[in-house]
Amino acid sequence: MRTGPATPGPGTRGTQGVHRARGARGVGVAKLAPPLCGVLLCGVLAGCGSGASGAPAVDLYNAPQQHLARIVQRCNRIADGAYRIRLNTLPRGADDQREQLVRRLAAGDAGLDVLGLDVTWTAELAEAGWIREWTGADAASARRGVLAAPLGTALWHGRLYAAPYTTNVQLLWYRSDLIPSPPRTWAGLMAESARLARAGRPAYGEVTGAQYEGLVVWFNSLVASAGGSVLTPDGEHVALGAPALAGLRVMRAFARSRAADPSLSNTREDDARLAVEAGRAAYEINWPFVFASMAANRPELAARFRWAPYPGLTGTGRSPLGGANFAVSRYSRHPRAAFRAALCLRDPESQRVAAVEDGLPPATGAVYDAPGMAEAYPMRQAIMDALRTAAPRPKTPTYQNVSTVTAVTLSPPRSVDPPRTLRTLRSLIGDALESKGVLP
Repeated sequence: MRTGPATPGPGTRGTQGVHRARGARGVGVAKLAPPLCGVLLCGVLAGCGSGASGAPAVDLYNAPQQHLARIVQRCNRIADGAYRIRLNTLPRGADDQREQLVRRLAAGDAGLDVLGLDVTWTAELAEAGWIREWTGADAASARRGVLAAPLGTALWHGRLYAAPYTTNVQLLWYRSDLIPSPPRTWAGLMAESARLARAGRPAYGEVTGAQYEGLVVWFNSLVASAGGSVLTPDGEHVALGAPALAGLRVMRAFARSRAADPSLSNTREDDARLAVEAGRAAYEINWPFVFASMAANRPELAARFRWAPYPGLTGTGRSPLGGANFAVSRYSRHPRAAFRAALCLRDPESQRVAAVEDGLPPATGAVYDAPGMAEAYPMRQAIMDALRTAAPRPKTPTYQNVSTVTAVTLSPPRSVDPPRTLRTLRSLIGDALESKGVLP
């Protein structure tokens, strides 16, 4: 499993890788005129419609992925002239990716065919009518062998609106020379940090505490690990109660403990990775991309770099769920070709390449046994175990607004006042659910 500069978003698409950075989450986008294309994309739109051979051109828009061009080339060979996929790379930031797609979809832009979506975007785009439902044989192929957790991210009101491509979960990554037996709880991690600090050893535990999606991911998994949820199952009402209060208490305690890096309120996934690789931290909560990065950048530490389940409040917790899916635009001029292309782009071989070469865990269970996976993912059983109980983020068309107010309210983590913060969250998230989305 190779890794370049790590950019996994908590959608962790890939990081996010990823696995898998989010900022203002598109607030104010509705005030902007929807252009036909962003600055980075205009050059690839000339002559949209068909390729040089006369075959339909299928324009794929996806987050940066180092080896996606290889997957596209393979699918074009398989298509044998029936269509030709053209790869268009979206900006690196997840907010910028979503903004470009949403603005163009709102304008009815026919230059979009296959869309690479963060797992949190399905409800918004489906509710707006901007992506097509998968039906019949296409839906059967898209569902075949897909693990339950990633499949759930592609559904809205029980209907399939995207084909799962990759998935992701966070694990506890730790140095076994500093922590011989990894704790199962956040309290246990804080106790280990205190012990290491007394001994003058690296004691920080890295978590994503910056004011962005990573902070929301942390809170959502704390609430789920305590047995609760942010929203009701239908996504229409706030469900924050006693489990959320317990999660907020853990967040505040961790931020004020010896485990907290002084830069916690600015830490994102890559900052956490670098702190452990630099020897300043004993452990991190992060996506699997950190394993290959450690092996490449600090081989002398890699032999002592281990993984364990996501921590909980009273035992093993529920890991955040990330990943990416492929959807077909409502405005595609070639929907039949677009569905066929999307199925190839996320078939087992495409998922294997994305996993082994780009560090993006597959959504299809059988791929974990494919050639090269044992070497690239020695932690693959831990990933599959975590997927069985992983905590998806709230499923709602207004997720971007919910995420924004949550991140603002929880930042910085050390200033969380559990009862007061809970009241604020209930009020602001309730208001966010009443909105009609960022765009009209």
